[in-house]
Amino acid sequence: MFVEQSERYAAFPGPSNYHRTMTESPRELPHPEVEDLVLTDVLFALSDPNRLAIVRELAAGDLEQTPCAAVGGPMPKSTRSHQLKMLREAGVIRNVPSGRQRSVSLRRDDLEARFPGLLASVLGVPLESPTR
Repeated sequence: MFVEQSERYAAFPGPSNYHRTMTESPRELPHPEVEDLVLTDVLFALSDPNRLAIVRELAAGDLEQTPCAAVGGPMPKSTRSHQLKMLREAGVIRNVPSGRQRSVSLRRDDLEARFPGLLASVLGVPLESPTR
C-alpha cells in the first residue's frame, strides 16, 4: 500500500523540494542584485501613486532606514505590505529585519548605478549632489 501511494504522488514535489521556496533565514527577504534589476519592473513599481509616494517619502527623509509602519501614510497594513513587497521585488527598496520590526530604505545607489538619472527624473528632484 505504501509503495502504491508513493508512486501515485511521484509527480508532486515532496518535502525534498521544499527548501527551494524558503530563504536562508525566515526573516530575510530576497532582494534582486544590482545587475538583475530590470527597467520595466522598476518603472512598473513606480507607476502606482501609493508606491511612488512611499519612494518620495524615503527619498526626502533624513533617515537612511525607516520602520515599515512609518511609510505610506494612512493605509491598511495589508495594502502597505503589498506595496512594499512590489517595491522590494523590483529592487527599488531594501526591507531588512530590525529587532521585532522591519526597516525599509531606498536603494538609491543601486538604482543610480544600474539606471543613471532614473530616480531623479521619476521623482522630479535632483539626487544629492556631492559637496564641492
